[in-house]
Order: sequence, then structure tokens, then C-alpha cells
Amino acid sequence: MEADYIVIGAGSGGCAMTYRLAEAGKSVIVIEHGGWDGGPFIQMPGALSYPMNMKVYDWGYQSEPEPHLGGRRLATPRGKVMGGSSSINGMVYVRGHAHDFDHWRDQGADGWGYADVLPYFKRMEQSHGGQVGWRGTDGPLHVSRGKRDNPLTQAFVEAGIQAGYEATDDYNGEKQEGFGPMEATIFKGRRWSAATAYLRPAEKLGAQVIRAFARRVVMENGRATGVEVELNGRIEVLKARAEVIIAASALNSPKLLMLSGIGPAKHLAEHGIDVVADRAGVGQNLQDHLELYIQMAASQPVSLFKYWNLLGKAYVGARWLLFKDGPGASNQFESCAFIRSQAGVDYPDIQYHFIPIAVRYDGKAAAEGHGFQAHVGPMRSPSRGEVTLRSSDPKEAPRIFFNYMSEEKDWEDFRRCIRLTREIFEQDAFQPFVKHEIQPGADVQTDDELDAFIREHAESAYHPCGTCRMGRADDPMAVVDTEGRVIGVEGLRVADSSIFPRITNGNLNGPSIMVGEKIADHVLDRRLPSENAEPWVHPEWKTAQR
Repeated sequence: MEADYIVIGAGSGGCAMTYRLAEAGKSVIVIEHGGWDGGPFIQMPGALSYPMNMKVYDWGYQSEPEPHLGGRRLATPRGKVMGGSSSINGMVYVRGHAHDFDHWRDQGADGWGYADVLPYFKRMEQSHGGQVGWRGTDGPLHVSRGKRDNPLTQAFVEAGIQAGYEATDDYNGEKQEGFGPMEATIFKGRRWSAATAYLRPAEKLGAQVIRAFARRVVMENGRATGVEVELNGRIEVLKARAEVIIAASALNSPKLLMLSGIGPAKHLAEHGIDVVADRAGVGQNLQDHLELYIQMAASQPVSLFKYWNLLGKAYVGARWLLFKDGPGASNQFESCAFIRSQAGVDYPDIQYHFIPIAVRYDGKAAAEGHGFQAHVGPMRSPSRGEVTLRSSDPKEAPRIFFNYMSEEKDWEDFRRCIRLTREIFEQDAFQPFVKHEIQPGADVQTDDELDAFIREHAESAYHPCGTCRMGRADDPMAVVDTEGRVIGVEGLRVADSSIFPRITNGNLNGPSIMVGEKIADHVLDRRLPSENAEPWVHPEWKTAQR
């Protein structure tokens, strides 16, 4: 079996890459270890807590014990299914702030400034209700907004404005900063994953999807010529006539590079792997977003808790199966905010997801019954971790060490997040609904008390990235150049969130798809013209926090 291009991983970046290559008439094989994505737990937005906790859809990875979080191991779900993590995520769609991409450019990712990536965001989107001129209108990826008819969802935005923050109608448009509606990859009541948006159309154009486990990239004289896979219990090699493109996630892409002899020479030698290219940066620079759930008990029965019983869930499920509407047709993240933590920060560094129920990500509701919560966390943690090999056995999970909260700034930022959130929940808009604070709890006030709460309760937002960092070819820690080509070898690229130089502001599915779109153009030796759009920046950011 051979093709012009072999893409490893049918996730956010890989599906976009596959579609654009197939559309250009190239023959493409996509290797995906996971299976079918058509089950109701994936397709029904309201069921989002299920797939990421199901072995059939998730790689089931865990972090190493995190020393600054009391030695906890954190769940690190990654999609093992058609569509990758876009099939098991919360469906929240955030491009990231314009300045995130300008920072990439300024750190050596030439051609990846906001002016360069904006045309790709527009090409991929079909925006429903976004800002005219800033958003795409005919792309493969549907981006929509929830109904926002729950009074708590409206109260969150009103409270933010009462607290003195900006409002924004489209945080993916000109103005990210402020409180407003949240966007999601949902269309007509169904999850609109990268598989639905890109992979199905790519298959119609002749792209071939092969369910197999990728063991390593086959290298001959410094060039990638194919992929060694386990297929139906046998080990085989699929041949790539032009290039191999790795889009296997920020956890599996560096693992595959290292198994293929590309990585820190000393680490590879420890595992008896022959070095093809000594790249110190492979697996380094691991970043993620941590978040806390600030939970409030509600004084009125207005939350989604009324569906949190057998009859309620049966009603929600039946209504979705029959009509694709009702609570099951939304991910329930319908209001959000992006704010700056303090004066002197030029663009938002705190994100809020608001949800009108007090519940954990694994679907366990708070004991208090009716309630609501804001997920909050800093966007630009200075902490960096790493992904390394446990052994040379491809079947063994990588060693994932995030090194969360290893810098004093992390603690200062998180304390500020909690205190700013409490202030928002104290505004008049919430007064008819607030009973008491569930967590952290009104008695948790001092820095030490807040730190203890953070240590015990901070959770990953599941946004790993950065482990195959993009940069200039002469940068010793860069793994890929500005066209996604792995430095030091031929015929091999990476096209997923692992190439992010620094984590973007918000959820990573949108920018991961953008990376697949843009690297596909580099493969095809073409690019969209840059657009000089000026994003909104708070005029008094140097002296005011809001």
C-alpha cells in the first residue's frame, strides 16, 4: 500500500491536512488507531462528559505525579477515534488572540503572525452569527452559538458588565476581551468534529483511511519513506512517495519522532534507538491550561440539575434522538469571558467557561443540587513540562510530565482568578440566584488556604501543546521549521498542536485545525495572502485592569 502522502492521525490537524491534499488531487492514506465516531455519546453535544471517559475513544493517558499538585496524577485524555480529540472534546471554539500569533512570529515562527493565520481561520469556518468581515462564511467547519435561554447564562454576562468589564459580541472577531456568547463546533444539534467537516469529504475525494497502529516512521538515508504499522495483527510498512505528515497530538507526535530516531540523542541512546537526527527540543516545551471550577449553589431551581436523574436524562436523550434539539443539542457552555488579570497585561490572560449546573468533568453533579459554575484559569502559564519515552516499545504510553504550577507566577495568577470570579458572582445580576459558594467555600480566603485548594482541585483543561516547537532552522530547540518540516531530515512534517511555540489564548481545537489547513498549503507550495486586520486592544491596558 502506498500513496503520495501518509498522514498519521485523523484528528483536528490531520483531517484538515488530508482534505486539502485530496482536494488538490494528491493520493493520501490516513492512519488512525481509533474507530468509528458515529455513536450517540460522540454525536450528542450534551453527552460530552462520556466519550473522554470511555476507553474505546480515548488513549487513556495520565500525567506523572505532579510535585506541585500534591503528587496527583492528572487524567490526560486524547481522542483515539475518527476526528481525534475533536470527537471527544467540549466543542468550544476559540481561535486564540491575535497577539498569540504575533508572539509566535516574534519568537521565530516567521509567516505565522495574525495577519498570516487570519485568512486560514476564515477559510476553514462557516460562522453562524459571527462578526461580518472577520469570520469565514463558507468553510467546512460549522461554528455556532447556543440559545442562551437559561437565566443563569444571561446573568453571567450581565454580572461581568456590572463588574466593569467589556462586552463582546464575537470573541473570535475583532474584540476578544469581554463577556459574551460562547461558540461551539455544533451544527443542527450535532457535534461538528474534524471528521465530519474534513475527513468524510476527503474520503469522497479518494483519501483512504486505514485503521492501524503507527509504530514509527521508516527513515532511509535521512528521509522519511513510509510508516511501520500494526495492521490486523501483522507489522507492515506503508510507503509514502512524497512525504509523511505526523498529526498524532502533542503527546503522540513527539513519541513517534523519538521512536523513529529523531529527538535528544542521549535520551534515544538510553532506549537503544539509533539516532537519525539529534533534536534536543523533541518532547520539550510541553504546555497546558489548568483550570478550577468555582461552584455556587443556586437559590432557585433554574439550573440543568432538573435533568440529573434517570427520567430527566431519558427525556434529554429521547428528544435529541428524535429531533436533535433540547438540552442535549448544546454543550451548555453558552456564555464565556476573556479578561486581563491586571493592569499592564495587554491582552486577556484569563478565560471563563460558564455552565448553568455545578458538575465535574466526569459528569458527577455537586451534592448540593441546583447550582452553577465558572471554569477559570490563567492562559499563559510560565511552567513547562516534557514528553519522553518509557521504553522503545511503541505500545507503551509516553511519560507525560507537565510540571504544573512550578513557578511562583502560577500561584499568584490562580489566586487572582479565584478572587476576580468571586467578585463577578457578587454582582447584582446573580443576587436572585445565589445561595452560597460550594467551592472553594466562603471560609477559604487567605493565600495559603487558596493555595491548598488549588493544589487539591486544579484540573487540566486538556490543552496539551508545544512538544515539537516550530521555529527557525538554526534554533537548537526548534523541532520543525516554519513550514512544519522536521529539521534535519527530509520528507517529514508535523501538523498539529505540538508545533505551537506557545499555548494560545483559549481552547486549542480551532488553532489545531488552522495548523492543518496552513501546513497543507505549505506542502502544496501555495499560501493565502496576508490580511492586515487590527484587533481591538483595551485603550487603557497599561493603567487599568478593566
